[in-house]
Parts: sequence; C-alpha cells; structure tokens
Amino acid sequence: MSIGYACLTKGVLNAKYKTCRKQNANEENLKELIGHNLTVLERMIDYNHQEGIRLFRMSSDLIPFGSDFEVNHLNWSELFNEQFDRIGKKIEDFGIRVSMHPGQYTVLNSPNEDVVRRAIDDLTYHTLFMDSLKVDSTHKIVLHIGGVYQDKPAAINRFIEVYHELDQRIKNRLIIENDDRSYTIEEVLHISEKTGAPVVYDNLHHYINGSDYMTPDSYWINLAKKTWKEKDGRAKVHYSQQQMNGRIGAHSQWIRIDEFMLYYEDVAPCQVDIMLEVKDKNLSAIKCMLATSEKRQIRDLEKEWARYKYTVLERSAVVYQSIRELLKDKEAYPVIEFYRLLEAALEEKPTSTTALNALDHVFGYVKRDVTAKEKATYKTHRNQLLSDVKNYPKVKRFINRLAEKYQATYLLESLFFDF
Repeated sequence: MSIGYACLTKGVLNAKYKTCRKQNANEENLKELIGHNLTVLERMIDYNHQEGIRLFRMSSDLIPFGSDFEVNHLNWSELFNEQFDRIGKKIEDFGIRVSMHPGQYTVLNSPNEDVVRRAIDDLTYHTLFMDSLKVDSTHKIVLHIGGVYQDKPAAINRFIEVYHELDQRIKNRLIIENDDRSYTIEEVLHISEKTGAPVVYDNLHHYINGSDYMTPDSYWINLAKKTWKEKDGRAKVHYSQQQMNGRIGAHSQWIRIDEFMLYYEDVAPCQVDIMLEVKDKNLSAIKCMLATSEKRQIRDLEKEWARYKYTVLERSAVVYQSIRELLKDKEAYPVIEFYRLLEAALEEKPTSTTALNALDHVFGYVKRDVTAKEKATYKTHRNQLLSDVKNYPKVKRFINRLAEKYQATYLLESLFFDF
C-alpha cells in the first residue's frame, strides 16, 4: 500500500519542466526541451526513491506538443531511447509505480468527431510515453468519462463504443474515474462493466457529485477494487480535501492530518494505493507516509523539522518553540502532534516582527560571504519590511538569490523559499 503525489515537486532543486509556444516549437528547441524534461523526470524519480515514495504521477507535459503530431513530428521515443531506458530501469529497480492523467480536453464521448480524434491522439501519446519507459501494465493512464451533452445515456454509450475501438495498448493502461460534475462512482462502475476498464474512486469528487454521503469510502473502494485484474496491479484511489473557503472542488494547500487519519483508518484494510491530489505535492505525501509508518523513528520528524523550521519561524515564534520542545524526547514519535503544530503555523500569515526574526536567522547562512553592497541592500530591505510586511516577498527573493550565489545548501534544500 503506497501513498504518492502528482506531477510536480516542492523543495527539490532543479526540478522544473520547460515548454515553449507553438511558433517556437522547431526541431532544435523541441529536442532541447525534451532532453531537459526527461532529466528533470529522472531527478524526480531519484528523489522519490530517496524519500521512499513509491507512487508518482508523471506530468502530461513532458513532451511538448506530444499529441500534436503536426507540430511535434520528432521520433522522440527513439531519439531519447537511452534516457527512457535508464529512467524506466530506475522505476523498476526502485519499485516505483508511475501513472499519467490526461487533462480535461481529452474527451472520448464528445459528439464532435474531431474532438474524439484529438483525444485518441492524446491517449496514443501517453501510451507511447509509458511504453517507451518499458514499464508493464500496472502503470496506468487515468481518464474521466467526459461530458453529458444534454443526453447522459447517449454520452455513456458513445464512451463505451469509442473505448472498444481503442488500440489494445491504450486499453491495457486506461483506467476511469468518477468526477465532480457529470459522472458518479455508480455510473463509472456501470461503464466499467461494459468496457472492462478498472475504476479509480475519488473521495472529493464523490462528496461533491454523489448520491450517498453516509456510506463510507471503503464501501466504494471495495466495489472499485473488483474491477481490477491481476495484470492491472493493486487498485488505486485518489484522495483530496476541500480547500477551506475555496471554490467547490478546489484541492487543499496541504493534507490536514487529522482528517486524513480518519480516512486512512477506514480504507487501510482495503489495501489500495493512495494518490494524493494536493497543492503541496510531495510534502503532503511524506506527511501522510510518516503518519502511517510502522517504523516510527524520531529522526524522520527531525529531518522534516530541518526543512520547515524557518517557514514556521516566519509565522509564529510560539509554534516554533513548541515544536522544538516536542522533539526533545528522542524516544517518542509525536508525529500527529508535530503536524498539527505545523499546520497551525502555516495557517498564520507572517508579520513584520515574525518575518524579521526569521530573516535574521536565515541571513546568517550567507552573512560571511556577501559583499558590502549586498549587506547594505539587505539592511535597506530590512528597514522596508519594518514599515510594511508587504515588502516581505521582495526581501525573500533577494535572500534566495544570495543563497543560490553562495550555495547555501541548507537554505536551498529547506522549504523557506517555497511558501
């Protein structure tokens, strides 16, 4: 049973994908971008292995214009075969399960034939990417059913008909998910019966677009599990939380630990992989992994604290001190209390006082290296911050540039510049 995250990482150096505008998508640029993005993907795979994360959704944007064969007509699978082989071997050796999730415009049940053709092109691209890694059929491509088009039964039938016409390589990887507007988990289970496609249950989508709110998530997960065959691997679910005061369906900034633990207690016996859909990505994955770990080692919390400490300090000196006291007992493993305190700090906004406190600590990592001019600039920024906390992002960017210039590794590997 693995817990993972989707697409991007926070707090990992040199891990940003690149793309370009269509008018700049010439052969030379595309080769450079694809090479860069595959290097970033490999860096993410290495990071996930280092952190013990065994479930990871890859971005659909790794190959710019990958499904637009008129724009990108490179034989990228062959051109970058060596990188694909190396990454795929790491995925296999590390025991990481990868997936992909085409976007909202990949719609198989549209009445518009051109839309369906483009959707099939997109699924063909995703399948080729997965096949290029040489990973087996337990590594999946997730898809929503699509639109209703004022006639849901007809739309469902169109999906089923198009599905049966798909290339078998696509069908070997395709799994289908309930959504928050059109198709409930019951309807997706029905479509699975007609197609054989495994079902992914999404808890937040069900909460927004479901007919039965009293039945526990484990009930629907167990029904969805029955649609998975041995060749599909362990069943997967998507888990997310509603962002407080956000639009309906907006994913939370981070996974709230108490809420997650209630969910986990219900679904753990189901033995499924849990894909988190959350804004802080890998950070919440590590949180949930540590909260459910059987190893329970205080050093894991100390490692987390080292990355978060100045993010906490810039918001609340009280919480900062409380966490320091909490982690003094080296025989304990206060993981839930630790993350409750951390969440409480993240809910706070920096003030001029708390921000200055953190900045003075952080500036200490480069203070001996900076030039006289840089030191004077910092003093100017500091005075501006004293008068108005709105100047804080500017001074953080300045400190970030100094950290990069003088290779203040501890700062760069912390999360101070990510919040």
